[in-house]
Amino acid sequence: MQRFWINVVGALLSISLTTSATGASSVKVTPLTRTERCANLSRQVDEALETHAAATQVTAAKALQRKGNRFCANKKQAQGIRMLANALKLLGVTPIDPDQLHSTPDPHKKEMKP
Repeated sequence: MQRFWINVVGALLSISLTTSATGASSVKVTPLTRTERCANLSRQVDEALETHAAATQVTAAKALQRKGNRFCANKKQAQGIRMLANALKLLGVTPIDPDQLHSTPDPHKKEMKP
């Protein structure tokens, strides 16, 4: 059941990121909560496990994901986020932080002045 809710939160996060990315540049992006970061990173680990199934560290990455999910579920999101990020790194994947995606301005995009 917990995995279901993690997937639901991840899907909603994806929808909100897609919507905000296509919206006007004046839209303020609120930073993710730690709970949302946990869900997002856990989803990234799931995807990385599917695409990097031949990686030598799959077993260790799965163990870190389980520990990370446990920390997140027990209100210790900071530790969970670190565990999930480390699981991704074991698989050779760089964790994606949606907050950083929006904080870097596009040098080719012109700002529209009111």
